[in-house]
Parts: sequence; C-alpha cells; structure tokens
Amino acid sequence: MSRSTALARRLRSPELGAAALAAVLSMGAYCLAMAIRGTYPFGARSRAVNDLGNQFVPFHAHLWDLQHGNTTGDLVFNWNSGFGAPFLADFFTYLMNPFSWLVGLFPRDAVNFPVFLVTLLSIGLGAAVMTYFLGRLHPGSPWLRALLGVGYGVCAWVLNDGSPDPMWMWGLVSLPLVGIACDWCLAGRRWVLGTLFVAVAWAGNFYTGAMATIGAGLVLLVRVVLADDRPVRARLLVLGRAAGMVVTGVLLTAPVMFVGLKASKSSQPAPLATYGGPPGLTDYLAQLLPGGRSGLSVPNIFIGMLGLLLVASLPFNRRVGVRERVVWYVLLLLVALSFVWEPTILLWHGLAIPNGSPYRAAFVLSGMLTMAAWVSLSRRPDLFALLGGAGLVALVALVGHDRSSVYAATWVLVGAGGALALAALWALDRWHGDRRVGRLAVLVLACGVVAGTTLSTYSATVIRDKLPFFSPRPTIGGPSLAAYDVLRQHDDWPATRTDPGPHEFASNDPMLLAGEGGSYYSSYIPATTAELLHDLGAGWFIQGRHTLSPADPVGRALFGVTTYLDSSSDPNGFTAKQAAAAPLVTVHPSVRLDTSSVWSRQESLLGAKVYEIPQLTPTAGPRPTLHGNSGWSVPATPRGSAWTTFTGSCTPGTTAFFYGPWFNGTVMGMGAKYESYGRQSMTAMPIRELGPVGADGRVRVQLRTPAAAQIPAAPIGCFDQAALTRALGGLKGATEVSSGGHTLSAELPAGSSGTALVSVPAVTGWQCSVDGGAERSAQSVLGMIGVPLGSGASRFSCTYRTPGLAVGLAVGGVGLAVLVGVSVTARLRRRHHADGSVTPVPST
Repeated sequence: MSRSTALARRLRSPELGAAALAAVLSMGAYCLAMAIRGTYPFGARSRAVNDLGNQFVPFHAHLWDLQHGNTTGDLVFNWNSGFGAPFLADFFTYLMNPFSWLVGLFPRDAVNFPVFLVTLLSIGLGAAVMTYFLGRLHPGSPWLRALLGVGYGVCAWVLNDGSPDPMWMWGLVSLPLVGIACDWCLAGRRWVLGTLFVAVAWAGNFYTGAMATIGAGLVLLVRVVLADDRPVRARLLVLGRAAGMVVTGVLLTAPVMFVGLKASKSSQPAPLATYGGPPGLTDYLAQLLPGGRSGLSVPNIFIGMLGLLLVASLPFNRRVGVRERVVWYVLLLLVALSFVWEPTILLWHGLAIPNGSPYRAAFVLSGMLTMAAWVSLSRRPDLFALLGGAGLVALVALVGHDRSSVYAATWVLVGAGGALALAALWALDRWHGDRRVGRLAVLVLACGVVAGTTLSTYSATVIRDKLPFFSPRPTIGGPSLAAYDVLRQHDDWPATRTDPGPHEFASNDPMLLAGEGGSYYSSYIPATTAELLHDLGAGWFIQGRHTLSPADPVGRALFGVTTYLDSSSDPNGFTAKQAAAAPLVTVHPSVRLDTSSVWSRQESLLGAKVYEIPQLTPTAGPRPTLHGNSGWSVPATPRGSAWTTFTGSCTPGTTAFFYGPWFNGTVMGMGAKYESYGRQSMTAMPIRELGPVGADGRVRVQLRTPAAAQIPAAPIGCFDQAALTRALGGLKGATEVSSGGHTLSAELPAGSSGTALVSVPAVTGWQCSVDGGAERSAQSVLGMIGVPLGSGASRFSCTYRTPGLAVGLAVGGVGLAVLVGVSVTARLRRRHHADGSVTPVPST
C-alpha cells in the first residue's frame, strides 16, 4: 500500500470525524455560554472586551495595518507606540498564534472579532488534537475520546487564564501536539515531523510551549516506565531520541527565543513578584469541581464532570494494571504539588515568579487529568470502579463544599451531571456488546458534556466578569472609530506626530487608533523609553511597563505632537486639539544638560528656558520636610486638619503646573482640584496644570494625603507660553525628514554642526551614519537619539537592527541543518534498504 493511500484511509477514518466532533462541541458549548451571557460577539455586551483584552486588541489592529500596508512601521519597528519602539519581540510573543493572522480577513473596525476567534479556534483545535493524542495513549472509541477532548478544550484554565490572553491559547494546542511528537519517539518514527511539531509549539508561543514540552516529557517518561516489553537500553534510546527532537525543534525557533531574550533584558523591569504560599488543600481539591472560580489564587484545573469521574475511577479500575494506576496517580500528584512549591513554580515559568497568577501552567495538569481519565475509560470501568470514583468525587465535594470556588452551578454539575455520566458509563460496560445501547450511551454522554460545559463556562464567566480587573470597557466602537478618523485626517508623519492621548479608549491606543503617541503597554517596553518619558513628566502604570503620553505643552512639543485628543464632554468623549511643536529632527550647536528637575530636563532638550521655578514655602497644615534635592516629605493629613500648603510667587500671566509623580491624595490650587493616585514605583502621575498665575503673582497649592507622601524638591513650574513659542520658532530643524519601516533619514542645512536631536527614544539597536560614513551606535541625549554631526554635515541616516536576531537566525540555521541532515540521511538509508543493501531504520 502506498503512503498516499494509507494517509487517505486514515483521513477517512473515524479519527478525523471524532477530532472534528470534539472541535465542534467544544466551540459550540463555549459560544452558547457566551451567547447566554451576552458577551462579545453576542448580545448587548458585544462591543466590550476585558481590560486584558484591551492590551491585545490594539496589537491585532496593528497586525491588520501591517498586513494591509496601512502603517508607517514594519515587523522590526513600530512608529506608533512609545514615540517609536522595537516590535519584533512583541510580534513573536503576542501575535504568533497562527489564528491571530486571520485578522487580515476582516474589516479593521471589526478587529475584536478575529481576536475572539483566536480563543475560539484554539479551543477547537486543542480539543481536536487532544482527541487524537488520547488514541496514541491507548486504543479505544474515538467518539468517547472526543468527549474528553471537549472537557480539556474548555477547561478551567481556558476560562480563567487563557481566554483573556489570546497568545497563551496556543498552549492548549501545544501540549497534545508535543505529546504526539513524543509518541512517535516511542514508536521510533517520524522524528523530523515530530521536531517540526515542537518548533510549531514553541514558535506559536514559547512561554506556553515550554510548559507544554515539560508536561509532554513527563507523560513520555511515564509511558517509558510502563513499557515492560522494552529493555533498559531501548527505553533510554527513546528518551534520547525525544531529547534530540526537542533540542532541534527549539533550535529552529532560535530567532524567536533570542529576540525575546534580548528584548526582555533591555525592557523596563517588571514589578517584583513574590509567591504568597500554597493554597489550602481543600481549596486546591475544590478546583477539581466544575462551574466556579475561586476567590483565592489557586490553579484552575477542572475538566468537567465526565473527566473528573473517570479520573476518580482510575484507582478502582481493575482492568488497568496496578502499576499503571499507581504511576499515573503519582504523576498527577507530583505535578499538582509542583504547581504550589516555589522552586518548581520557577521551573514551570522560566525561572521567574509571574506577576498575576503564579499558576499559568495549569493547563498542563488539566491535560494530564484528561489523559488519566482516558486511561480508565479506554479499559471500560465496571460498576465497582464507577462507584469508587463517585465516592471519591463525593468526598472532594464534601471537603470543598464551603470553598469560594463552589457555586450553585457546581452542585448542579456534580449532582445531575455526575449521575448522568455514571449511568451512561455503567450502561457502556453492562451492555458493551450491544451497539444500540452503546450509541445511546455515547449520545447521552455527549449531551451531558455539552450541557455541563456550557453551564460551567457560563458560571465561571459570570463570576470572572464581576472582578474589577475584568470589567468590560469599549474598544472598537463609534467613539474610537471617530478618533481613528480624526487622527488619520491630521496625519503628517514624519513631519509631525498625532497622539491619541491623554484621552484613553484602551491600553495601546496609538496602535488601535494609528497615531504616533507615547502610550505603550508591553512586557518588552524598553527601559530607555519608560525612563525617558518618566524623566520628562509623563505618567506610567505597572512600574513603567505601561507608559502614557505627555499631558503638558512642553512634553508634547518635544516629541513633535501637533494634534492630540483630550477628554471632554463631547458625545464621543474627546476633543481634537492642535498645538505648536518642534520638528522630529532638530540641530543643536551645543547641548547643555541639567537634570536637577523635570522642568530643567525639558528645557535641556528644548534648548531654551520656558519655566520659572518658584521658591516654595510651607504656610499651613502638617509641616513637610525638605530633604535637599531628594524632595519633600509630606506628612499624612489628620482628619479635620488644614491641608499641607505651599506658597510661592511667579510672573503674572504664566501658568502653574504641578508634578508629584508618587503623590497619593488630593491636589488643589490655582482653581484646579484633582485626585492623584501615585504609588512609588508602580504608578507615576504626569505633570498636571493647576491654572494661571494672577496679577499678584502668588502661587499656592494644597495637598491632602491619607499617608506620608513624597513630592519633588521643585514640584511647581510656571510655564511661559510666549517663551515656548519663541523657542520653537528659533529651532533649527532638518530641511527634510524621511522614514521607512525601521529607518529614518534627514537632510540638514548645509554645514550643520553639533548634535542632531531626534525625538525618538535611543533604544539599543539604532545605528546611524553621517554623510554616508561608517555606521555607529546612536548616542543618548537624556534618552533621546543624538547624532554627533562633527564640524559640518548635510545629512544623516539611522537604521534599527533588532538585537539578537542575527544570532538567532544563525542558531536557527544550525537547527535547520540538523533537521535536513537527518531527513536526507534517513531517506538515503531507506532507499538503500529498498535495494536490499542495509537493514531498516526508523522512519522520519
């Protein structure tokens, strides 16, 4: 029989139908629950996504722009965010789920829908691939495997961890995919294809790909231990073959890995995360029960009642060997413990405690529970095993009945769903030779699985949506589309910038709305970018991993922002405003740097004085203490006490601005009053306008804070608009500026000398040349790109080269050479064997 004929027969076999059934049922149950709930893309809440989704919808909008040639950047560099930021690491991390690439097939104003499809299709494919892999663990009905695949596809991890982060959803596919590759190692065949499977898992999302590989490796180890018919040498050969396959597959993804590693090292540090300790045993056990979500931080692992009942039946299933039962339960126990022990938590998560949930690898345990369920179901548990399993489930329900993850839906699923599954499974064993009873039992199980999955999904989603972190906010809708149109109409890049800030629709507004702003939310935001914006008075969240655009006139002018959106009472929630700004490239014969205050840093880059810094004196309320250049310590304001008050004087007609990045409390003065939510170093507040200085020249600001707070030594700057206008008029700009996807060039007035200042963060990777000379790394001038011009220059050009990409491509080339070498060698040896010249070798 030819290979093509064998493949065609396999594709016509029930395997494909069962995999398709698992995909359809899992996706159908998920959609039905979302429709009942009314969440996107169904019902009245169809224009909303959660706050986490807000981060990734703009990334997909940017991918749409890249696919359609609708943006100024490319895969290497993103001109929209952070006033210019590297993009390849973001692309590899957030957009390499293959389903993300479907975004280009839909209109840009419907980008929410393909983001939803990333989750939905990953659920379906994960369920389908798991259905196939279960058949590699042990033969048995593909239709029963499909029902367990549904429980895996819509497991608790998907509902609570994976779906808000679409790139992680590829992990659901990766676990059974790498499991299939490991199975081929066990069979001594298809090494090349298995290596490609590993590469696909890691490339789609290397974070969850690594977790899936560890999980699949542990399952392979269990299978090798249980392979009694193999000598020790043969078992070691299997493990060696798998190790070589994984190493080569990871080498193939070296560009992804090296670019991500370099970007991570140069990124703004994440807030320090510490492990708060393991959850209680009863809280952990309660996570096995479907239909809820714990109020505590615990691994989300449930796989539905059918899977739970079968896992519980395994110890009592006498048709499964004692050794096999013990080994599988030991695996489940050890993996469950590894999720709550800090050293192994670090191992699962790349040697770093994640911010947020420390249990992001929980889908691996859900997958192993599904496998253990099939180990029992494939051997047809009898009444004794089923009753024993029901007793264990009842015990788990009893000890976890008062845990926060147990809701009314849980009792419906455990009671009605458990009883239905128990009866159908008993019928399958009792009348296993009767095809009509078997089909009826499978149909009953299928109905129970779909109904239970729908209820479980609905219940968990309702609970999750009540959390402030998941509160829905609009992204793509009428107001944001209006903002997109406004910014496109005023786009004049690279002569000037348009900025969606300070008004915010979602995280990463510049990508969503196609502006060129300072807002940027990413794990890879360069520390240079975050520090530059912070030093110039812009705000940030998450310790600088989410930057905001400058909200003051000088900050905007320094970055060439001539059109920006400000919040207003307009029906769309914003008003487009115009402002004078500096050119993208300016020439400074000399640069004098003064870093003593935010005001002096702005003036240094502008090259002119535009602020008057009043000498402040405490005049009322709890008395603050000045610590030299370190700033003021402002004591807490007692109830009923006067507010801490500072007074000073400035030239009448100037405008007073206040800068207290870490101040938490109320700020009032010069006609303004606002709440400040600073928290060092997590949340930095931007420069804010207080109001005009009156004819008496008096400047007064009052502060009220519930706890001791810090403000800079010079928290107030009196801004002179006329001085800024003169300064901008006197700047010497480039005669012409051109930008490509990751390049920038400028024509300068003949004989320009000194330093060309480019209002782009000087992130690592920029190489610049003057008048066609040798390329050199760009210099940093307070965080902006500075190009030394020497005694005279007429032009310069800069190119961004992604750090780590060249090395990654070289290492990936090694992996490709190994793969090709193995493939060619195996093909030649098979050809020789066909001629009768050599002994057979395992297939690739």
